[in-house]
Amino acid sequence: MAITSLSLFIYFNIAYILGRVKSDFSILDVFWGPSFFLIFISSYLQNPTTSIRVVLVGFLVLLWSLRLAWYIYQRSQKLGKEDYRYASWREDWKGSVNIMFYFKVYMLQMILSFAVGYPLFILNKVAVHHDFGTLWDIIGLVLWIVGFLFEAVGDYQKDKFKSNPENNNKVLKSGLWRYTRHPNYFGESFLWWGVFFILINDLLWYQIIFAPVLLTFLLLKVSGVSMLEKKYKKNDEYALYKQQTNAFIPWFPKGEQS
Repeated sequence: MAITSLSLFIYFNIAYILGRVKSDFSILDVFWGPSFFLIFISSYLQNPTTSIRVVLVGFLVLLWSLRLAWYIYQRSQKLGKEDYRYASWREDWKGSVNIMFYFKVYMLQMILSFAVGYPLFILNKVAVHHDFGTLWDIIGLVLWIVGFLFEAVGDYQKDKFKSNPENNNKVLKSGLWRYTRHPNYFGESFLWWGVFFILINDLLWYQIIFAPVLLTFLLLKVSGVSMLEKKYKKNDEYALYKQQTNAFIPWFPKGEQS
């Protein structure tokens, strides 16, 4: 655990230094996804295995983390300034900005990353890995693929919508966004539940279920849905959209026949 913890500590401190140098602490969002692969690989290198399940999970985490990091990086480049959440915190923390960001954002993210990624750490500590191909493996892989597509396609549709100047101050209500107000957050939660089902072949479910539960809670109540909903609370179009469309779990808009 010491090597993985130290790796994460160094990793998030590098992110913090870059944030200070660039005067843009929202760079942390780029580092979030890859931190999970760091947890996996730092543990894997201490106890490498040829288990198909372990290698597959590592690949899935790598694919997800790289896509998310690249998307957020591209988005930040287009934005050209600090994300509104971080800019708001910077305004609130005048006089102690650097230290507040370090402990309340960067170090907290480090702790949450390890908590959510803990199953990836202990997976590589298991002495015996069972054969891949169980029903749980199939269910988990299907959930991961569905979740990944929701997140990736949702991000693509949102990016395409926002890139059109005619859509300024408008609300995206087509594509996946027709069925859920946050398909990207739903997708991220769903794919991590997929990882959970794959991992319960080798790990006891009660050892690791806290990880997808914690991530889902964070997406719903802390840094995802809740925070973004506050941003649009004074938008009349969004208020109507909110009445008609589920916040998280995809479903047909209210009043529409399936």
